[in-house]
Amino acid sequence: MERAERVWHRRLRWRLRGAWQWPAFIVLTLVDGILLVVLPPYAGAPENVFPGVLLAGFLNLFAVAVVAPAFGLLLRRRRPDLPRLIAGNYAGSWLLLAITALLVGAGLLHRGAADAEEARRQAVAGAMHDYVLREEPELRGSLSTIDFIRIDRDYYRVCIPREELGHSLCLFVTTDQHPPGVTRDTDEVPNRSYRPYGGFD
Repeated sequence: MERAERVWHRRLRWRLRGAWQWPAFIVLTLVDGILLVVLPPYAGAPENVFPGVLLAGFLNLFAVAVVAPAFGLLLRRRRPDLPRLIAGNYAGSWLLLAITALLVGAGLLHRGAADAEEARRQAVAGAMHDYVLREEPELRGSLSTIDFIRIDRDYYRVCIPREELGHSLCLFVTTDQHPPGVTRDTDEVPNRSYRPYGGFD
């Protein structure tokens, strides 16, 4: 009787310890959904919390339903005293935490890249602004219509339309130097019609 009671207490302790998977699923799915919006790990990530939570829910459910049982079997090889269900719950909880950590890490990495790209775009816009004020002041009113494309990592083509002439003022801007390098493009077609190096892939 005493031995059976010890076994029962031990199983109860295991169940309490292994009961974190589904509470963690609910909480971390909400956290992951918010992370996808405020710290997006890739371009095109959800812009609203609800789609972010849905995406995180699918990802976390896949981890819990498909991946966690396999990891639970591996855990039982090291801890054969653990019941299969408890081992799966342990594995699921750790996987959910790992997904959240990966989202944070990927979001921080992407934010750095996004900030660098935004700085380059600001440099391109500033180069066109300075050129217009210096060389083509009559186009000052068109500075709000700046349009640019990225040709290479630090190489852009930026244009301002000349509405009355039907073509554009265009510059090539190199952002890997300070101040940015500026070269006027003699081909005054707008960016929507421009095909660098024989066309885009």
